[in-house]
Amino acid sequence: MLEGIVRESIGKRGTKALRRDGYLIANIYGKGLENINAAFKMNDFIRTVRNKETLAFVVNVGGKEMNVVVQSYESQPVSGNLLHVDLMVAQTGVVAHYHVPIETHGSPLGLKNKGLLHVAKKRIRVKGAIENVPNNIDIDVAPLDLGNSILIRDLNAVDNIAFTDSDRVSILSIIKAK
Repeated sequence: MLEGIVRESIGKRGTKALRRDGYLIANIYGKGLENINAAFKMNDFIRTVRNKETLAFVVNVGGKEMNVVVQSYESQPVSGNLLHVDLMVAQTGVVAHYHVPIETHGSPLGLKNKGLLHVAKKRIRVKGAIENVPNNIDIDVAPLDLGNSILIRDLNAVDNIAFTDSDRVSILSIIKAK
């Protein structure tokens, strides 16, 4: 479980002091809940997010345990260090938008014809309750040849989940190598 602290000072000076001490600034929010300004140790947060097996993970801030999902983050453009993260409390039965990662399986036929697998969207936005949202969406890319692509409408439907991206958006494709 990821441990965090509640920030008393939400101004620029307090934020800079926390970042200097190795903390990541976070906002935790949810439907019908009061927003919490929190901070987590940077390395602990990254380790927790990389090693999680489900979409949601547990955090403890100010003595409260919450099941949260990463909604958005801000990183420093040059160094790539995380600056800020928005965490949404995953409440059971509450329908919300989530970003579900894509996983590909197989080796495409197009790679043998001097093609490259281009992944346009690493995450797909879905709408549903957290208990119905899958941890990832698996796509078999083995039958794809040069010039083929997979769109949102080509994905298998998931029960109680709606894809909110347009159905003509490309997820991945096999492009010609230059």
